[in-house]
Amino acid sequence: MEEKNKLLTIGQFAALHGINKKTLMWYDEIGLFQPAVVHPENGYRYYSYYQSSILETILLLRELDVSINEIQTFMKDRSAASLEQLLNEKIQDVDRDILHLKAVRKTLENHRQNMLTLMTMDLSKISIVEKRERCLVTVEIDENVSFDKQVEMITAETKKYQLRRLHDASYGTMISVKSLYSGNFDDYSKLFIEIPYPIKKTGLHIQPSGKYVRAFYKGPWNEISLCYQKIFTFAEQQNLVLSGYSYEMIINENVINQIEDSIVQIEIPIKL
Repeated sequence: MEEKNKLLTIGQFAALHGINKKTLMWYDEIGLFQPAVVHPENGYRYYSYYQSSILETILLLRELDVSINEIQTFMKDRSAASLEQLLNEKIQDVDRDILHLKAVRKTLENHRQNMLTLMTMDLSKISIVEKRERCLVTVEIDENVSFDKQVEMITAETKKYQLRRLHDASYGTMISVKSLYSGNFDDYSKLFIEIPYPIKKTGLHIQPSGKYVRAFYKGPWNEISLCYQKIFTFAEQQNLVLSGYSYEMIINENVINQIEDSIVQIEIPIKL
């Protein structure tokens, strides 16, 4: 009991809680947290061990980015109900931040994989790869939708799904295999954005898991049909049936200065 009744100097109390004593002085000045005793002659501040739990509550709330005004309001009328409500709001904020960081991590992994691919790729090679299922948000487009409009549309979609920026997700274009086999190589029907975290919403496009034909194209946009002709020849030689959509994505946009240097990754599912 004697130890708990002991008074600590502002420096000792600050050191006990791992903060600067100027923080305690500021808290006192704004009326948020005041010392147990102020010496009447020299004005020195003294604190007791009993005040530690109160200070730690304030420090916890500050760590959770609760504003000083919010903390002052809470401290004037502390209760289990008010603290529960405040903490619940901050838990939701933390959960959103965690979700965002997981999304950023996945996107960083995708970008890193793209850079590894760029360093080792053979543009002339067509391969078969195994892919996991992906959840995509799609935007309908046609030949009348300008590139500028496409950028506006896809940026708007990122905001709907709490993706803070366009680079928080992988994105590209889709064209049906049916259109490709019909020779309509400009018949792009969708923009897609990959949602980099689990989500349950109707109306999403599920890119199926399984084997895909993968190829890369670099050159004038109006000659990408030549790459598709090579893919068709490869599929025929391997007795493969292509289905669904071709998913196109520029994999080097982070390291180029002009669109003409784009390398497009093309992936088309193989029908089993």
